[in-house]
Amino acid sequence: MDSKIFSGHPFPLGATWDGEGVNFAIYTENATAVELCLFDNNNNQPETLRVKLPERSGNIWHGYLRGIKPGQLYGFRVHGPYEPQNGHRFNPNKLLLDPNTKAIGGTIDWHDALFGYTIGHNDEDLSFSETDSASYIPKSVVIDPEFDWEDDHAPNIPYHDTIIYEAHVKGLTKLYPAIPEGIRGTYAAIGHPVMVDYLKELGITGIELMPVHHFVSDRHLTERGLSNYWGYNTIGYFAPDVRYSSSGVYGQQVNEFKTMVKNLHKAGIEVILDVVYNHTGEGNHMGPTLSFRGIDNSMYYRLADDKRFYMDYTGTGNTLNSYMPNVLRIIMDSLRYWILEMHVDGFRFDLAAALARELHEVDRLSAFFDIIYQDPVISQVKLIAEPWDLGEGGYQVGNFPHGWSEWNGRFRDCIRDFWRGADSMLAEFGQRFTGSSDLYLSDNRSPMASINFITAHDGFTLNDLVSYNDKHNEANKEENSDGENHNRSWNCGAEGPTEDEEINKLRDKQKRNFLATLFLSQGVPMLAAGDEIGRTQHGNNNAYCQDNEISWIDWAKKDEKLLDFTKKLIRLRKVHYVFSRPHWFQGQPIKGVGLEDIAWFLPDGSEMNDEHWNQDFAKTLGVFLAGHGIRMIGPKGEKVADDDFYVIFNAHHEQLEFTLPAKKYGRSWYKILDTAEGFIDESCTGDECKSGDKLLVEGRSVVLLKNPK
Repeated sequence: MDSKIFSGHPFPLGATWDGEGVNFAIYTENATAVELCLFDNNNNQPETLRVKLPERSGNIWHGYLRGIKPGQLYGFRVHGPYEPQNGHRFNPNKLLLDPNTKAIGGTIDWHDALFGYTIGHNDEDLSFSETDSASYIPKSVVIDPEFDWEDDHAPNIPYHDTIIYEAHVKGLTKLYPAIPEGIRGTYAAIGHPVMVDYLKELGITGIELMPVHHFVSDRHLTERGLSNYWGYNTIGYFAPDVRYSSSGVYGQQVNEFKTMVKNLHKAGIEVILDVVYNHTGEGNHMGPTLSFRGIDNSMYYRLADDKRFYMDYTGTGNTLNSYMPNVLRIIMDSLRYWILEMHVDGFRFDLAAALARELHEVDRLSAFFDIIYQDPVISQVKLIAEPWDLGEGGYQVGNFPHGWSEWNGRFRDCIRDFWRGADSMLAEFGQRFTGSSDLYLSDNRSPMASINFITAHDGFTLNDLVSYNDKHNEANKEENSDGENHNRSWNCGAEGPTEDEEINKLRDKQKRNFLATLFLSQGVPMLAAGDEIGRTQHGNNNAYCQDNEISWIDWAKKDEKLLDFTKKLIRLRKVHYVFSRPHWFQGQPIKGVGLEDIAWFLPDGSEMNDEHWNQDFAKTLGVFLAGHGIRMIGPKGEKVADDDFYVIFNAHHEQLEFTLPAKKYGRSWYKILDTAEGFIDESCTGDECKSGDKLLVEGRSVVLLKNPK
């Protein structure tokens, strides 16, 4: 390695290997000097080279070193004023991670030296720490970007064909017995043929991975024997987290991630990343100095009027300032990198409303969305918003721009209330079942704007939703004070596990009710990993810090019957476009058919009117779905038509008699799904039902009838 540093180039940002050496470039506006530090593979050894970046182009500092190769560890020391009251927290005693690094070679070893101020000093964060942090912080890694993608191409699954599976890399695979033990819990395990085959057989078209950007596990959790298991605490927006690597820490994690994507793509499965661009893992003003804070605090974060403190719309202590061009650039560069270099197919944006805040109010036409809309790369992948943050006016379900889909929290809440028997209007149930037109139609968005879900990583699992009235988060060591208190759950008569056969039978039925409602509804269904096999977290509804058997899916205890039911249910949805229409129902007669594309009925077979929709005690209805009313053109220009279906929802606790509707809606019907009996059978070989026949439907159950064409 040549220790002489040349001026190099301002772009691209980060560390770029060209075969002969490495160009280093970093953005900082208020710094007075930037030093590059190189390290051997032993993180605890002093730096082998410290040299100032010799050139500044605008606000980008850069330099070039010959002889450096992939695998080289490095970091930055940034000089400038330490004036927290003015928003500046420069401290060259703190080694900093490169914001644009493509790999990070380890995890934090918590120590007081990682803080820019002196822990325990009377002036708190206004004090200045002179302790070197290099021994305790992981180092950035120079990578070789070359990879044999073979003939990899994006599956490009249309939204109306999409089935999303939300999963945690470690939690999904750690206890999967057929995966080699040495790779369980890693990217290699997700891409292993056994796991890929499972997802394929289940019917999944897209796996949405919880955060894989390199993240910080909070000090207070580590000291209590816990960890930030979920990973919503990013510190490296380009780096796949090293904790999920089975192959190495010096850049091998990048290739392992790419191999996972390639293997999933071969099976026609998309990869969607849960990304956290709203805040970083550096916390509030009392947090550590790991990267952005020490590089240029006032240019990366939203500061309060008193610039010592941070605006916190995220509940994590800080909020990235997406209003600033340098922050927008790092977000856009990160997104493009994961699409172009890592071949991912979409993103779910955590607390996305925080990204829409120009000054204080949420502005859905903010610069962030404008830039994404016009970007020829990012605008073409799946963009999914978690449409809320913790600030004032932060609940923005239905308010994101065209081209975005949203986690529909109103679908979750409504369907939970319906099946637990809470007072709620059938009108809202009808809206949620048909794609939530009240939220998306007026903006010319389609039903596919609604990502429907019953459960997700945050909250009860599906099994726990029907097994617990209250949260049981004692393992989090916060005296059960954390987590949501209002879960819209119902334990069916006993809190937690029980040997009461009737209660267990009801719980199984309720799980099938939730799944059937999810997959028969318009919109894009999202299944939380493990719900299909009855996974439990033993009543913990906030297992963010549980990297153990509480969070890991226990495949040895899978409910085979529920798994079989879920597979058949997903297949039913995928085969019949009547359940995944790309366009809204019209509620009007179909030309040439004389039937509405959808019609709603009371148990006596008569059509519902406005009065019926607004009765909060009503728990039952029938829905006719016309197979000729899809208004969809197939891939070869053919008109798509389907069978007619009649869905009966009975959330009443008692068995009820339903009269099938008039002949014009169908003369012959066959029952193909019944959540009370737990079967799905499309053969139509069972008893035939005629229009006007009376059908007994068990309490708290869904029945699906088919009129085959």
